[in-house]
Amino acid sequence: MKKLIAIVFILFINSINAQVTFKPGLRAGAAFSTFSNTRSSYKSDFYIGGFGEIKLTRIYALQPEITYSRQGSNNVKTFVGYTNDGEQIVESKNLDIDYVSIAMINKFTFNGFQVQAGPTLDFRTRDNLRYEKSDADLTLVVGFGYKVPLTGLTIEARIKKGLIDVIDSDYYSSNDNSDYLFGDYNTNVNFQLGVSYAFGK
Repeated sequence: MKKLIAIVFILFINSINAQVTFKPGLRAGAAFSTFSNTRSSYKSDFYIGGFGEIKLTRIYALQPEITYSRQGSNNVKTFVGYTNDGEQIVESKNLDIDYVSIAMINKFTFNGFQVQAGPTLDFRTRDNLRYEKSDADLTLVVGFGYKVPLTGLTIEARIKKGLIDVIDSDYYSSNDNSDYLFGDYNTNVNFQLGVSYAFGK
């Protein structure tokens, strides 16, 4: 019995090793981002990065990624003071925040169509925020892709939702009557539309 279990185990390990492949690649595209609970519009920019696809089975691959992403939000309504008549002065500002993201994406491929999901850890590299709350963000990624046959190209669409409050809303909405401009919990919301290319056969 022990010999039979050992033989089955060895055959199982060999079958896994026979299927495992590694392919490096690049990914890039357009990024559309905003901050939740703000009166603002989406900012259009870009992302670019690299990845390594570790294919473990016919349909499943684990894909570590590192990506530079330019994010933020445009036309953010912010309170700046009062007029002599006591009326609020509200300005629109474009807020920028850039990240280097480290991701661990799970990919499931069915006849060329992919489901992608996983966590990312984002490290802030640049911003124009007057007061920020965190140098890092933890986000969740969900997306879909289509692997173009015989090309190495994959068309991708993803959404990244941050979990950490990244803006000091007390500064941007700093009086009792302007709370409608900013909620207390402002997270990154980022849509990505682009392509990836895996090297090798």
